[in-house]
Amino acid sequence: MHWLTSRQCAQGRCQAHCSYTCEGGRKKHFASQASDRNGFEYQCVKLNDGHFMPVLDLAPMVPKSKALEATKLAIEAGFRHIDSAHLYNNEEQVGLAIQSKIADGSVKREDIFYTSKLWCNSHRPELVRPALERSLKNLQLDYVDLYLIHFPVSVKPGEELIPKDEVGKVLFDTVDLCATWEAMEKCKDAGLAKSIGVSNFNRRQLEMILNKPGLKYKPVCNQVECHPYFNQRKLLDFCKSKDIVLVAYSALGSHREEKWVDPNSRFSGGPSLCALAKKHKRTPALIALRYQLQRGVVVLAKSYNEQRIRQNMQVRSGAVGLRVCFFFSLSSFAGPPNYPFSDEY
Repeated sequence: MHWLTSRQCAQGRCQAHCSYTCEGGRKKHFASQASDRNGFEYQCVKLNDGHFMPVLDLAPMVPKSKALEATKLAIEAGFRHIDSAHLYNNEEQVGLAIQSKIADGSVKREDIFYTSKLWCNSHRPELVRPALERSLKNLQLDYVDLYLIHFPVSVKPGEELIPKDEVGKVLFDTVDLCATWEAMEKCKDAGLAKSIGVSNFNRRQLEMILNKPGLKYKPVCNQVECHPYFNQRKLLDFCKSKDIVLVAYSALGSHREEKWVDPNSRFSGGPSLCALAKKHKRTPALIALRYQLQRGVVVLAKSYNEQRIRQNMQVRSGAVGLRVCFFFSLSSFAGPPNYPFSDEY
C-alpha cells in the first residue's frame, strides 16, 4: 500500500521528496507535505489499479436538507474525497454542492474523488450499469472515481430499497456476486467508474471475487465498520496482504442518525481515547481518526456540523469487538448465505 501526499505525488512527481518507513516488515511509501492548487494539504493512498484516493473522506450520510451545505463546507474545509450512495437518497444534493464549488473556482472536477455505491436491489448484472448511470445523472457527473458494491446481500429489483412482503419479511434475490463483479468491471472499462471495490464484504467473499476465473480487476478497497472498539485487525491484515485498501466507516463509533446506529452502543471516546485526547490537547474524535490513519486505513468522517467538519481535517497535523452500526446487522438481513457478519471476519 503506497501512501502519497497531495496532488504532486498523485501525478508521479514525488521521487525527490519520498522516504520509506518499515511497518510490520512491509515498506510503506510516504511523501513530504505538499499542497494542491488552493493550498490545501492532504495525503493520498495509491490503489492497486494505479489511481489515488485521499485518505480522509467526508461521507455526507445526512438528510437531503443538510447534504448540500455539508458537502460545500467539507470542500471549503479541504476535504477532497466525498462518499455517498444511492441508499442515502442525497446524491442530487451532493452533486449540486460539487458543481457549485467547481463553478466558483474552488476546485476542478479532477480535484474531487467521488465514491458512490451499488445498492442491493441492482445486483443483477443487467441492472449494474443503469444504477450507476442513474447516480451519475443525479450527480451531474460524467464518472465516479470509485464505485462499490454496497452490501453483499441481494434483494428483489424495483424502486423499493428494502422490498418486503405483506408480513414485513425482506424479499431477497439470488444473484451470483461474481456476475455482479463482472458488470462492475464493464463499468470501469466504459469509463463510468475509474476504480471499483466492495463494502461490507468478509474474507470469504473477498476471496470469492479474487479467485474468480477470468478476473480482470480486483477490488481496490473494502469499506467496513471499523473503529477503536471494533478494529477489524484480521480483516485489515488480510486486505493488506492482497493490496486492498480498508476504508473505515463509523470510524468514530457513532452517528447522529438513529436509523443507522444502535443508540445504546454509541461511545463518546471511552477512558483510553479521552486520556490520549487530554494528553495531546485534541478531541477524542481526532485521536480515533489518527489511530486509523496510522494503521493504513482510509477514514470516512460523517458530520454536517461546520465546527466538527473543520476539526476533523486537523487529523492531518483497544478493540472490544463492538459493532455500533446496526443497519446492516438487522435480523431481517441475516438470512441469506451472502450475509457477511456471520463469519469471524
